[in-house]
Amino acid sequence: MSETHEHHQHGGASWAMAAAATLHCLTGCAIGEVLGMIIGTWLGLNNFGTIVLAIALAFVFGYALTMRGVLKAGLDLKRAFKVALAADTVSIVVMEIVDNAVVVAVPGAMDAGLGDVLFWGSLAVSLVVAFVLTVPVNKWMIGRGRGHAVVHAYHH
Repeated sequence: MSETHEHHQHGGASWAMAAAATLHCLTGCAIGEVLGMIIGTWLGLNNFGTIVLAIALAFVFGYALTMRGVLKAGLDLKRAFKVALAADTVSIVVMEIVDNAVVVAVPGAMDAGLGDVLFWGSLAVSLVVAFVLTVPVNKWMIGRGRGHAVVHAYHH
């Protein structure tokens, strides 16, 4: 058993490890979230439709980034998808709840256009807040052998 795997099983996870896992998750979420907000705004979707699209794309890109890595490690598509679900679901859910709550809470942000500083500023702030609040969740999960700890078994 690798030292890293043993470390996960005994409840220890460093803040750096949790931050790295959260940054990985944030990358996929941010791509999907930003793309969803841009597409929803560009298409003139209502706020609810834009948020649903952004959340859906955040999950798609979040899972896709994890699957890309484990597919390279030799897993088949079905197993890679299961690993991505186990690794990222809780992290993405927390991140999406937080970042969408922040954007919705900022007055006028959901009605701002793509050329508005308010649109981009609220989106950037929402992702930073989501990152900060998701790191402890990932630390807790990794320390119990869950979340991104599942992916580490496939890294060489």
